[in-house]
Amino acid sequence: MLVPFFQTLRAARLPVSPKEFLTLLDALRQGVIEPSLDQFYSLARTILVKDEALYDRFDRAFAAFFKGVELKLELARDLPEDWLKAQLKLELTPEQRAQLEALGWDELMDTLKKRLEEQQERHEGGSRWIGTGGTSPFGNGGVNPAGVRIGGAGGGKSAVKVWEQRGYRDYDDSVELGTRNIKVALRRLRRFAREGAADELALDDTIRATAANAGYLDIKMRPERHNKVKLLLLMDVGGTMDEHIHRVEELFSATKSEFKHLEFYYFHNCIYDYVWKNNRRRFAEKTPTWDLIHKYNRDYKLVFVGDATMSPYEILQPGGSVEYMNEEAGSVWLDRLTQAFPRHAWINPEPHGVWEYRQSIHLVQGLMHQHMYPLTLSGLEAAMRHLSK
Repeated sequence: MLVPFFQTLRAARLPVSPKEFLTLLDALRQGVIEPSLDQFYSLARTILVKDEALYDRFDRAFAAFFKGVELKLELARDLPEDWLKAQLKLELTPEQRAQLEALGWDELMDTLKKRLEEQQERHEGGSRWIGTGGTSPFGNGGVNPAGVRIGGAGGGKSAVKVWEQRGYRDYDDSVELGTRNIKVALRRLRRFAREGAADELALDDTIRATAANAGYLDIKMRPERHNKVKLLLLMDVGGTMDEHIHRVEELFSATKSEFKHLEFYYFHNCIYDYVWKNNRRRFAEKTPTWDLIHKYNRDYKLVFVGDATMSPYEILQPGGSVEYMNEEAGSVWLDRLTQAFPRHAWINPEPHGVWEYRQSIHLVQGLMHQHMYPLTLSGLEAAMRHLSK
């Protein structure tokens, strides 16, 4: 059964040898792990991947092979594993979709609890039970304007909660840029100064000093010029941002090369009480958002990068995060950050033409005092002009 998994890894250009694969099979026969996909993932990566630089490639190959094979919820009880195999695909007309009404927050969570207590078997299709491919607000692979996605793939970009553990990868800051235009746009936010040790040859001063010294060489040094602008970059990662990875990586790479004083962190969908530096360790190595406010001075320019596409609950509601029960709403944290850093902007990779149709984008625009700009050259130039005032 696992031979195709081995072939998938080799097709992904992972240097996995047959001996290592046999070691994995032997470990499974010895029962060193419980029958859990999470534990199998950790075991397989430990045995098969020898270089941390290949972790992301392994993650993508693993997800491609095991997509949707297991569902584990720590709720009232376990749900059948094969519920994730969404076999029914509904095609609703715009009129039918318009007739679907989202449940309120409290009613949504209370109803989910009751369904878990009442339901005794798997379900596909339909509008009531937790299952796949239906119009119920609980499950996956179906259509509902707002609900709780339980495992599997979504697509509507409107889930209020997502009950699954998801892994994100860090943006690559060494990606080759296809154009220098992003760097040119970022250079509008520059304020040069010579600071630090005198380790750069001052050619003009050396010539003048040598001439004044009767031709005897008198070398003059000076500090190197640096862009003294300080930038705090907060980047949305995972979920709907996967559609924009390439452009965000270009922006990230250009930003790291243009700004010496750069601090960056990740968040998911909306900012809450913590951020992180490393996506693979985002649950173990958290940085409280309060630390950003207390650590960095008001002279830092604050830039968010994200599509601002989410359920409005994630912005306005305590407990609205799709991943955990946050005590304070995302809007509270956005307000604190924009007050702490008066020069702030939000860069949005979503096409500007869809902004007016996304309620969450409209909400974030208001919280950012309308300082939201598209991830285009003209949008970046406008954002840099605003930040440089």
